[in-house]
Amino acid sequence: MKAAWYERQGPADEVLIVGEQPVPEPKPGEVRIKLRYSGINPGDIKKRQDAFDYGMPYPLVIPHSDGAGIIDRVGENVAEPRVGERVWCYGAQSYRPFGTAAEYVVVPSDQAISLPENVSFEQGACLGIPGITAHRAVHIAGDVQGKTVLVQGGRGAVGQCAVALAKFAGANVIATVRSEYDKTIARKAGADEVIRTDHLSQDKIIKSVRNAASGDIHHIIEVAFDSNIEIDKDLISTGGSIAAYATANPEPSIPFWPLLFKNVRLYFLGSDDFPKEAKVAATKEINQALVSGWKGLEIGNLYELNTISEAHKAIENGFNKGQVILKV
Repeated sequence: MKAAWYERQGPADEVLIVGEQPVPEPKPGEVRIKLRYSGINPGDIKKRQDAFDYGMPYPLVIPHSDGAGIIDRVGENVAEPRVGERVWCYGAQSYRPFGTAAEYVVVPSDQAISLPENVSFEQGACLGIPGITAHRAVHIAGDVQGKTVLVQGGRGAVGQCAVALAKFAGANVIATVRSEYDKTIARKAGADEVIRTDHLSQDKIIKSVRNAASGDIHHIIEVAFDSNIEIDKDLISTGGSIAAYATANPEPSIPFWPLLFKNVRLYFLGSDDFPKEAKVAATKEINQALVSGWKGLEIGNLYELNTISEAHKAIENGFNKGQVILKV
């Protein structure tokens, strides 16, 4: 099969190889997917760069955890006949060496999720990491129905999913963004109020969000923990919660006493290690939201498999407006 892989970590141009690899065979409990599209996430880039100094976990890595296609073969003990089923998958390269940057991928059967008929393969390839991370970020502290949820960074992939899933769960959703285009995207995802922060001081951001909330802010979903925690500590209500899934500074300062006096709960979310039951719940609710009318993520550039280096560089350089996917 045609695939992309790396045998050492480093810059995309230097380490990514496109060529032929053996077609994988499903083991018991697994399915094989003939892929249409492979989704690319920042985490895939960081693994290839060795951004967290974990090194090469396997001698050869086919990157990317998310994808979509059709099941063409199943291993023993798969509970139901699944050959021919349209699916999206997650975790293909989570604690496994061979991801979705290939014509075929093998995953555990429960990580191949039926793709609703009204959802395209392109959209399906984007759902895994962003959707599951967002679902966990929305629900980690409990039911959000009737509560006010602030999504910091409502334009990003996780942010869009968080807006949509919080709204689907019955929350009043406020999102912050940094441009007029971003504002349109957050509105499309379902935000009740969207605030541009690129031209505002910290005090004005706090005032604008408070005015939009017109009451308590019960839960904050945070894409830039290091940059926004000083704002979040003032905005969050007593007994509220903050769920953070990203930070630029790996060792950010935390305003301990202000958070303590408000009895704030802090959650730090790493999607690879979410409990299995949380991932299962996320996949079900993502599909329910899509069937109920959520249009999914904004898709940006589409690349062919043999231009995977260009796709990775587009994400690194911020050239993309929307999710970057590979046609495989």
